[in-house]
Amino acid sequence: MDIEIILVDDHTILRDGLRNVIEKVAHLVVIGEANNGREALKLCAELKPDIVIMDVAMPDLNGIEATRQIVQANPECKVIALSMHSDKTFVKGMLKAGAYGYMLKDADSGELIKAIKTVSSNKKYICSKISGIVLNELLNNSQDKEIGLSQREKEILQLIAEGKSSKEIGEMLFLSSKTVDTHRKNIMDKLELRTLPELTKYAIRSGLTTIDD
Repeated sequence: MDIEIILVDDHTILRDGLRNVIEKVAHLVVIGEANNGREALKLCAELKPDIVIMDVAMPDLNGIEATRQIVQANPECKVIALSMHSDKTFVKGMLKAGAYGYMLKDADSGELIKAIKTVSSNKKYICSKISGIVLNELLNNSQDKEIGLSQREKEILQLIAEGKSSKEIGEMLFLSSKTVDTHRKNIMDKLELRTLPELTKYAIRSGLTTIDD
């Protein structure tokens, strides 16, 4: 029986490389590709993949929030994070969101295939390059302060940090500009922040965005 996979990354050349590696293996089939987390939500709802290979840092909707929503909608779907970031903020964020695996982009193709086969067997997979660095922290009860924002507020904070206006955010999320402004105020009140640079720094530190492209 084929394992059906969706690739989610905002770089076309990387998706092409992943597809080439994956489809050389029997019974692994790429059934769709998405450019960002928001596209991934729509594609997963339509195609119901077995596995999603998900970039963590993407514009519009990051991989952590996309993973959380995909897993909520379809608990049978297994998400494997694929990222250049080994920082515990990203790893912990993805695993808490429901990801079954975490891979670094410089891992070799054999390890990627191993990860796919492992998670398809309902087992977690952390790539060898980060397991020794991060796993102990993940297994311990971290004392890190939780973000304390709702799912919608996290989405809006990411878009604010990426320079979107209230009107643009409203159009993307089907909200009025006034509602977006209300969310912005609530976010600032919860975080006790008052300026856009402060919000942007917080979004980056919390793994909501990287602003590195």
